[in-house]
Amino acid sequence: MSDSDEQLQPLIAAYAGRGRDALLPVLWDVQTAQGYISAAAVRQISHCLRVPEADIYGVISFYSLFYEQPSGEIILRVCGDPSCALQGSDECMAALRERLSLNGKDVTADGQYRLERAPCLGLCEHAPAALVTRRGAGERAVAPIRSSRELLSAAQAEFPSDVPYPQLLGEERHTLLQDAESSAAVIAPTASDYAALRHAIQELTPEEVIERVADSGLVGRGGAAFPTGVKWRGARFPQDGRPRYVICNADESEPGTFKDRALMETRPHLILEGLALAAYASGAKRGYFFIRGEYPHAQRRIEEAIAAAEASGMLGTNIAGSDFSLHIEVRRGAGAYICGEETALFEAIEGKRGFPRMKPPYPTTHGLFQQPTICNNVETLACVPGIVLNGPQWFRGWGSERSPGSKLLCVSGHVERPGVYEINPGIRLRDFLEGPCGGVIGELQTVLMGGAAGTFLTPAEIDVSLTFEALWDIGSTFGSGAVFVCNDTVDLRDVLQRLAHFFQHESCGKCFPCQLGTQRQLEILLREEPLPGDASRLQDIGWTMTESSLCGLGHTAASALLSAMERWPALFAAEGK
Repeated sequence: MSDSDEQLQPLIAAYAGRGRDALLPVLWDVQTAQGYISAAAVRQISHCLRVPEADIYGVISFYSLFYEQPSGEIILRVCGDPSCALQGSDECMAALRERLSLNGKDVTADGQYRLERAPCLGLCEHAPAALVTRRGAGERAVAPIRSSRELLSAAQAEFPSDVPYPQLLGEERHTLLQDAESSAAVIAPTASDYAALRHAIQELTPEEVIERVADSGLVGRGGAAFPTGVKWRGARFPQDGRPRYVICNADESEPGTFKDRALMETRPHLILEGLALAAYASGAKRGYFFIRGEYPHAQRRIEEAIAAAEASGMLGTNIAGSDFSLHIEVRRGAGAYICGEETALFEAIEGKRGFPRMKPPYPTTHGLFQQPTICNNVETLACVPGIVLNGPQWFRGWGSERSPGSKLLCVSGHVERPGVYEINPGIRLRDFLEGPCGGVIGELQTVLMGGAAGTFLTPAEIDVSLTFEALWDIGSTFGSGAVFVCNDTVDLRDVLQRLAHFFQHESCGKCFPCQLGTQRQLEILLREEPLPGDASRLQDIGWTMTESSLCGLGHTAASALLSAMERWPALFAAEGK
């Protein structure tokens, strides 16, 4: 055993007595300290947690942020997805390769630097972006990257270096967003924080809280748009004595999506209050906050906010002097988009590979640890305190009958003012782009609405009203809340290739349609010239994944491509055919 492995012994021993669900935290501790997870560390973890070594290796190999071999003192991950590509991330990668004399390799000759192309890092409004990992120090996000020299300098700077990124709020009334500058130094709860939770504990029964959420019409803001009140009611009843769990799903990983990151950085207590209200309503005493591994700043904000809320008596034991208690544990993902699917997220928390489960049974009866579980997206939970405190009709003061409440959108690409916006649903997409977003840069070619799993809209379609129902009527969606704008200089085949690469990379491989379909989809799109029959092949692959994949990743992996084929068939036609 090496000296470094011996130094890990007390770190791993701190988890003695824990179960398999502690696997992700201990792997992160080892990875941060050592730069990779050695065979000796795996043996120690196996003995400590009583988990077979083979299972541990299976988990390590599943996540892209974990390494089994030495990976370099400093890892530079540069985003290669569409928003960053438009702002020069490929050129940045090329400049770094030249400056570091990589000569076709990924690691420098002295082992100091490793360079990787990363999927979306959730900093699209500040593109191009990079995630820097330094052994013994952890991670730091850097955006925008102005030069290769500046990125290398940031990699050597003090860690962590948390400079809050400014957020744009749009021109509507705001219930969710807050300027980063005004919230950066304030982590202790203010007088207005947790007012809804105090009101619920003192004045409302759990059933009344659920009724308010249901009557508000709030639906999930993560993409599925499932009624929140229905989910909460399903997890509470019947009262059979089984433990309940609540989870905040902050594994926001879809290209072009960064609204949840903005909320975590600026309104951490609002999200935690929503999670606590979900626990009060369902009878849960334990909660988890699952954050994607590429959000180091957001993770620190949430951890600090939890500690501050516990110190003020608004989380932990006997909240606000009542008999209601809730203990929240932060879980950090390790680079797997599939963990945004709630059952895959359960598997990750339990210390397994993030494979989605078959449904039924559903999470409301057999979720985390096979117990009733509420799992909600960050934005969804942030909407709850206002509803509970002010009533459902207050929430319905925004939007339409079928799209109540304000809605967050994250805008990137060719607009004058990219950023996060809180809109009043019902505004036309055209007015939104020309107003709050400052207009399109150049001649509009298309808008990718709803993220990588969304659909393309042509200039003739942007008069659509931004409501769930109006978007559904034209075959589109709010999806993850992403709005990616492309002018007429953009090569759409390049955009589609990058989206296809994302889904191929992120497919977990559990079900055959998605595993093989995402691979074949990418192979066809990477051809220099389309072959006869490619359009038909892509249609067959796309609809097969849509109809027969196990989870939402496969169901939507071809959504953007199929919409592009419908609008621009010439992109996929073989020459002369």
